[in-house]
Amino acid sequence: MKKLSGKVILVTGANRGQGKMIAKHLASEGATIIVAARHFSDAQTVVEEIGEQATACQLDVTQADEWDAAMTIIMQNFNKLDVLVNNAGVFLKKPFIETTAEEYLNLIQVNQLSVFLGMQAAAKQMIPLKQGSIINNVSISSFSPITHSSVYASTKAAVATLSKATAVELGRDGIRVNMVHPGLIETEMAQGLYDQDNLAERIPLARPGYPSDVAKAIAFLASDDSSYCTGTEIVVDGGVTIGNRL
Repeated sequence: MKKLSGKVILVTGANRGQGKMIAKHLASEGATIIVAARHFSDAQTVVEEIGEQATACQLDVTQADEWDAAMTIIMQNFNKLDVLVNNAGVFLKKPFIETTAEEYLNLIQVNQLSVFLGMQAAAKQMIPLKQGSIINNVSISSFSPITHSSVYASTKAAVATLSKATAVELGRDGIRVNMVHPGLIETEMAQGLYDQDNLAERIPLARPGYPSDVAKAIAFLASDDSSYCTGTEIVVDGGVTIGNRL
C-alpha cells in the first residue's frame, strides 16, 4: 500500500511550480488531492494531468469566505480533511528602502494571513476527528534572508513562529503542524535569483533544488511515518545555510 493511500489532502497554489509538483507527487503516493488555485481553470488543468484522484478547487487564499467554501465542499465530498499543505505565496526582491507599504501589505496578505486563514479553517475540520497534519511550505529566508528580500523574509519568519505556536496549541487535538524550508528551487519564481555558472561553487550539493525535492519532504510530513513530528522544520536547501564553498 502506498504511504498516503486513503488520505485527503488540500494543496494551495497547486497550479504551478512547487505546488503543482507537490500535488502530483502526493497523488502518486496514493492520496486524494484537492488542487487549489485562485482561478478554477488553472486548478482544473492540473487535475487533468493527475487524473481521477484529483479535484479542482477555486481558492483565493487571502479570503476567509473562500476558505470556508472550500472546506464545505471538501467535507460534503470526502467527509474529512487529513492534510493541508499551505504552499501559495509570492516573492519580492527589492531594496528595503524602496519597498512601498502597499507591496509589504500584499506580501503579508498572501504569505502570512493566508496561512493563518488556512490553518484555522483546516483545524476546525480536524479537531472533531482528533487527527490531522498541517504543513507550511515556508523558506530558508525565514531564518537566513538573502539581500533585498527583507519584507518577504519577515512574512516567512512570521509563518515559522505561527507554525511552532500552533503546533503546541493543537497537539492535544491530534493535529501536527510542521514546516518545510526550501532553498533555491528551480521554478519560475526563482528565475534570476542566482547565476547558474557559479551555483556549483556556492551550494555544498553543487546544484539547485528541484520541486520534487520539496514534494518528497512534504510527503513524509503528510504520512504516518512522521506521526511523532510536530513543530518540525525540514530544510531542503542543498546545505547552503550551513555554509557555502566560497
